[in-house]
Amino acid sequence: MSKLQALTNSVTTWVDDRFPVTASWKAHMSEYYAPKNFNFWYYFGSLALLVLVIQIVTGIFLTMNYKPDGSLVPGTNVSVAFTSVEYIMRDVAGGWIIRYMHSTGASMFFVVVYLHMFRGLVYGSYKQPRELIWIFGMLIFLCLMAEAFLGYLLPWGQMSFWGAQVIVNLFASIPVIGPDLSVWIRGDFVVSDATLNRFFALHVIAVPLVLLALVVAHLVALHEVGSNNPDGVEIKKNKDPKTGIPLDGIAMHPYYTIKDIFGVAVFLAIFSYVLFFAPEMGGFFLEHPNFDPADPLKTPSHIAPVWYFTPFYAILRAIPSFLGTQVWGVLGMGGAVVIIAFLPWLDRSPIKSIRYRGTKFKVALVLFLIAFIGLGILGAKPSTDLRTVIAQVFSFIYFGFFIAMPFYTKNDVGSVPVPSRVTETNTQRQLAFMMYVGIAILGSFVFAKLV
Repeated sequence: MSKLQALTNSVTTWVDDRFPVTASWKAHMSEYYAPKNFNFWYYFGSLALLVLVIQIVTGIFLTMNYKPDGSLVPGTNVSVAFTSVEYIMRDVAGGWIIRYMHSTGASMFFVVVYLHMFRGLVYGSYKQPRELIWIFGMLIFLCLMAEAFLGYLLPWGQMSFWGAQVIVNLFASIPVIGPDLSVWIRGDFVVSDATLNRFFALHVIAVPLVLLALVVAHLVALHEVGSNNPDGVEIKKNKDPKTGIPLDGIAMHPYYTIKDIFGVAVFLAIFSYVLFFAPEMGGFFLEHPNFDPADPLKTPSHIAPVWYFTPFYAILRAIPSFLGTQVWGVLGMGGAVVIIAFLPWLDRSPIKSIRYRGTKFKVALVLFLIAFIGLGILGAKPSTDLRTVIAQVFSFIYFGFFIAMPFYTKNDVGSVPVPSRVTETNTQRQLAFMMYVGIAILGSFVFAKLV
């Protein structure tokens, strides 16, 4: 043994005696055994972690030059906050790419999280014994929505200002406490400098701390019960009697770390293309009115949230006001998010994976996907009578998917029995599933052109 190796071993032993580095590495990487049949859908968990790191690092650099000040620059009608964003874009070395990485990362975060959640829905990753993992995941999703909303105000552009005004005013519709609650959120009677400061503090410190804690809890809970797989078979039920290693499991490192590197490379290629060639993404990632400074006296012709909020915003608009209050729409919007957390108890099927479920669940899932995408499209468009009716139909399908789930999943068993051990990926079945998803998405975009 060389002196360098001896020194390395000595330092490692010294650290391990005081902090479980090696034990943690073994428990969560080199000796954590995951199912050997992971497919394309299992990239998005690690990609979500990658985007979280991108957002934290770019956010740190942005705070070095951003000023959360809603007061006007002397002699102009432009706020200090808006000017500081322009300063980052035009005068800070590399500022433009840091800002675009952060704005693109926000949208890409929701892309991978939505796909990650969809994979859990398809393969039953919320079912026993993974209920707590799903709950932690939903809390992460709520934190992401709060983080995105808080950060949306910070550029202090037209859509930032008026979007925040509309969303905060929704809280005023809550009976009894609503008016006081909306004033407390804003810190003033209108969206103002006080609102900007508290949103900035929550965006850069409070919510990220909670988010990081939930991510750690999510991963610890996952590694405690083990990962699900496309077959929905528990690999811990079939272990080698001598070693105790699952027969259908392989070590997370190096096998899946190498696999995830490929996914990261593809993701970064797409991310870089958007970053350099289409950071606005036609107004979906960065809305065009937000390049104009906030003007409290000039309301934009159409106020809509960023694309990842539009499905829930469409549900809000689809529910008519009752007795002069919008509280039912607010409850519908909130309920559309919260109801997802109850999936482990709504799904009564003994089968986890869609591969071995019956026709009823598959049809319901396709209808749900069409309704969700359709609501997202409608939420980004100005409201009309026809669009409101279609949004109401889609909202009915959305909630019906969850509320009726205990009934249509109870005895919904497919023709192919669940195997006792995991199987290799069935390419034909995988392509068929991707075709169904593709048809649903394509149909939704054709619908978008028609409405």
